[in-house]
Amino acid sequence: MSIINKQQAREVGAQLGETFRQLKLTRSVALMEVCGTHTHALFRSGIRSLLPPEIRLISGPGCPVCVTPPGYVDLAQEIASYSDVIITTFGDMMRVPGSKGSLLESQANGADIRIVYSPLDVLEIARSNPAKKIIFLAVGFETTVPTVAATIERAATQGLANLTFLTAHKVVPNALRALLNDPEISLDGFLLPGHVSTVTGFGLFSFLREEYHIPAVVAGFEPVEMLAALIKLSTLAANKQPLLVNVYGGLVTEEGNIRAQALVEKVFTLADVTWRGIGTIPGSGLVLKPEYSNFDARLVFGLEESQNAGPAGCLCGEILKGKKIPPDCSLFKTVCNPEKPVGPCMVSSEGTCGAYYKYHN
Repeated sequence: MSIINKQQAREVGAQLGETFRQLKLTRSVALMEVCGTHTHALFRSGIRSLLPPEIRLISGPGCPVCVTPPGYVDLAQEIASYSDVIITTFGDMMRVPGSKGSLLESQANGADIRIVYSPLDVLEIARSNPAKKIIFLAVGFETTVPTVAATIERAATQGLANLTFLTAHKVVPNALRALLNDPEISLDGFLLPGHVSTVTGFGLFSFLREEYHIPAVVAGFEPVEMLAALIKLSTLAANKQPLLVNVYGGLVTEEGNIRAQALVEKVFTLADVTWRGIGTIPGSGLVLKPEYSNFDARLVFGLEESQNAGPAGCLCGEILKGKKIPPDCSLFKTVCNPEKPVGPCMVSSEGTCGAYYKYHN
């Protein structure tokens, strides 16, 4: 949907909001927004207040930091203590608590941990510090993987032998399968992530229609785009029409970014990986191919992740599956808050607990 100016956006938004209020649903529906950015945008825009009582909006496992298992955080903490290592990471990982504290605390205690804004930034850090071992914490969904793959390719071309990657990349489709296969979770439709779909293409989610007979709509992130997508999805779900619809046509195609996909396939391969609170999901992660094993920090340093279950009392895992909402957790707003988070769902800018804390009354 293309909006020329803000005034037109407000007018169209008001019209769509009224359409939502007048929407006559034939039954109650449970819809999951997969993307953590959608979760925050839906709260921030006030769209949740426009939803009729027949629509229950559920936040899913679409926050990459949140679904990263506790053992990974502990592993990052361990290698941060090595005197000859520089850890590089996105900012969201800094405050995620592990069993021995956070990376921010390690940094305060003298560990060399540097925030980067692109994986490509680590190339210069590696070149400028030839006597140090540089490790990038590669966490993220399909949206960020192509840039990581490009960084590894350039590192190989430039012969940067002091650079490795501690990967925890996840892919969305099989996580949705895991949710739909859980008998305790009942969903009527998915609001699919626009960022991921720009890379993968929305055709990758056709299994929702073909295997599970459930509708799904790809949405952008502007309020008008999300409203239009939710109205469409609600109607499809209420009428049990298992269609796959893209309303983010300006950026998302059925095929996606073919060049980005080819680059990822060159460097990474699918693997069974662990998601916080969900467990091991077959084919839901990406690991480096054998020909790039010299960039795999686990192999280079002989690292093994612990089976840390996460902080006691934290319901982050149940929240990621949509079985609970943050106010159900006894820690929420009591001992767990943005200043002193217990779990990653409160830390991340895409975390559900953080959204509820900031916007939910």
